[in-house]
Amino acid sequence: MGNDTFYHQPVLLHECIEQLNIIPDGIYLDATFGGGGHSREILKQLSPKGKLLVFDQDEDAKRNVPDNDNRVVFIRENFRYAARFVRMYRLQLNGVLADLGVSSWQFDTAERGFSTRFDAQLDMRMDHRLPVTAADILKQYSEKELFRLFDQYGEVTNAKPLARRIVEVREKAAIQTSNELKQAIDGLMYGNPNKYLAQVFQGLRIEVNDELNALQEFLVSITSALKPGGRLCIITFHSLEDRLVKQWMKEEAFGSESLPMMMTAKPRLLKVLTKKPILPGIEEQNKNSRSRSAKLRVAERILIDELSTNKKNKDK
Repeated sequence: MGNDTFYHQPVLLHECIEQLNIIPDGIYLDATFGGGGHSREILKQLSPKGKLLVFDQDEDAKRNVPDNDNRVVFIRENFRYAARFVRMYRLQLNGVLADLGVSSWQFDTAERGFSTRFDAQLDMRMDHRLPVTAADILKQYSEKELFRLFDQYGEVTNAKPLARRIVEVREKAAIQTSNELKQAIDGLMYGNPNKYLAQVFQGLRIEVNDELNALQEFLVSITSALKPGGRLCIITFHSLEDRLVKQWMKEEAFGSESLPMMMTAKPRLLKVLTKKPILPGIEEQNKNSRSRSAKLRVAERILIDELSTNKKNKDK
């Protein structure tokens, strides 16, 4: 396996391994493989009979797959398709891990265009097979569409004048690089310029990679791939992801009441194990500043007898 610490220092590593409650002969999924740091620790816990499916849409991640380990299956796809591949392989999972953060490799490789620190082409694609880059969005999107992505995905305070400025500037010259974008919006930045730029870049990145829709599709489909008692561990890095994961776990854990025209209520499929998210300790935050915004939420697939008990209690 490649140098995973260089590629991406795994966040909340020991907490994830503990929460996965790994069974040596079990089948596990690392839905966002990256540098393989989490996967390496999972493999240490698995016996020769165990299996680990690893997903990553970024072709660069493949270099981190361990050589000559037939327990590992690498699939170069977006994790939104993970459940589909699990069904194709006719597997049921004992645990799932998804680290939703952009990898250090992606941030630190200038030509990928993810970081505000470099003057580079505004690419931001996690998968080079995607047809649209951040520069394409700045060129093609209407003012209304730009406002939507900066407001919803970047949570930029002045998203409307920001969108208007970009439209005005691009009529005179294309905005293709990080510095050109910074120059275009100079004078509009509220508060801390670095934080403001990070929010602008976040909005573009989420739009380019369809990140929130991909996450929602993953969440909706992955529960059925878990065995009863199987654990689901998800690490988020910003409020949009965390709210989505928190709300989805709540709905899956508490079900929903029947609507007047429905015969049955939505069944309860998960048990939330983290009332509050698990956060990195001070020592980890000091060693890895990118861990400071990380939150780990964990849920467990309800056992068959628990489902039956829930039904009996409701029937009473």
